[in-house]
Amino acid sequence: MALAAAPRPVVLVSRSRGTTGTASAMAQGGIAAAVGPGDDAVFHAADTLVAGACHNHVGAVLDLAQAAPEAVQWLGSLGVQFDRAGDGQLSLGREGGHDRARIVHAGGDATGHAVMQVLAAAAANAPHVHWLAGKTLQAIGLAADGRVAGVRVCDVAGRSAQLAAADLVLATGGIGALFSATTNPEGADGSGLALALAAGAEGRDLEFIQWHPTAFASPSGRHLPLVTEALRGAGARLVDEQGVPLMQGTHPLADLAPRDVVARRLWRHRRAGGQAWLDARRLDEAAWRQFPSVLSLCAQHGIDPRSDRIPVTPAVHFHMGGVAVDPKGESSLAGLHAVGEVACSGVHGANRLASNSLLEGLVCGRLLGARLRSQGKRAAPVLRWVDAGPDADGESRERLAMHLTAALGPLRSGESLAAAMAAITADPAMAGRWQGRLALALLAPAMARKRSLGAHYRVDSASAGNIRQGIETPAYGETA
Repeated sequence: MALAAAPRPVVLVSRSRGTTGTASAMAQGGIAAAVGPGDDAVFHAADTLVAGACHNHVGAVLDLAQAAPEAVQWLGSLGVQFDRAGDGQLSLGREGGHDRARIVHAGGDATGHAVMQVLAAAAANAPHVHWLAGKTLQAIGLAADGRVAGVRVCDVAGRSAQLAAADLVLATGGIGALFSATTNPEGADGSGLALALAAGAEGRDLEFIQWHPTAFASPSGRHLPLVTEALRGAGARLVDEQGVPLMQGTHPLADLAPRDVVARRLWRHRRAGGQAWLDARRLDEAAWRQFPSVLSLCAQHGIDPRSDRIPVTPAVHFHMGGVAVDPKGESSLAGLHAVGEVACSGVHGANRLASNSLLEGLVCGRLLGARLRSQGKRAAPVLRWVDAGPDADGESRERLAMHLTAALGPLRSGESLAAAMAAITADPAMAGRWQGRLALALLAPAMARKRSLGAHYRVDSASAGNIRQGIETPAYGETA
């Protein structure tokens, strides 16, 4: 976004200089794009709609898929070195939910790092971008007419500063750090979403939370390393303790089924007392050269995945919901915009298709930047400041994570959702803090949506024979 807004001045505020601690830099998957022989943006869009249970904004999905090839070319022009085959053509992988190989990678399973390094360098060298590192967003200033007029940021020492801003773009990531197990970094705690909601912006699809089926099953720790889905695209299989395939007979695509399907299968198996493993021993040395991050991760835990199976578990990975925005990133609050995981443009529907997240950030960010480029205006005086509220202490956050994980996991029920809402509401140390209020904002629509849809799977609802049947919450022209 910042690059596309040139020459309009942009103040870029981040917790750290560069890409440290960002979910995008950690992304092992690549960028989905219909660039291979016989592929087409329509096929990419169709897979996106199927994965999203057709809860998607169809127009936004088509626009995203059609923009993907050009986005890859643009990154290449900036210096991203995408992996290529011997003939010089892009080397394409396959991931869950895709009907063919269309995933563009850089550095094997280090695409996010490669992309973010190049973008960060470009932003650091852009004359119109002023980068404020070591700062966090604390409050939003609103003018007399309710429009965004400024921001208050603070550093690690607690010193705050106020900046005038006629337009504020949130790119604060997801909510995984609120849960007991996540592939997200610590900063993905939903703070940007909580602040936007407190300022009066509308949220959308907050109940749709994707659990990645193959986080590395570390015996301790909330933030679990990801074991990329591309391994299954290369031939790895999910198995139980005896080596029996877990996905056989569960879905026509087996191990490459959409993530919500695979996560539910593994969640049930682990709840029954079993363990899940990713068996990648059939991959040859040529294939393993595409997964240096996985090899390094496993080595740190004394595992050689060429001869040992990899222990895996579901973990919160991506929030399909967020600040409600139009396809160009504009929210219901004048002057507030959002892009990436904190936003919900409807492109992901009820369940994100693999490798559409980096793509969404690129395409939607560039569109948003281009729109804001010509809309420069002087910020009005700030009439009032809005913050998300006080922070929860460590013990309260642990309790909150336990309740959210139990209620908003791959398998949900009215009983578990009601229990979590009651426990949080009754505890001032949770309910009176911004994390608790955000948790209730996630739980309420999950409670209201009685039927299963995509990543929102209610074990206590009647099964729907059609993905459009029984949708309780109208969205994008759907009817209950």
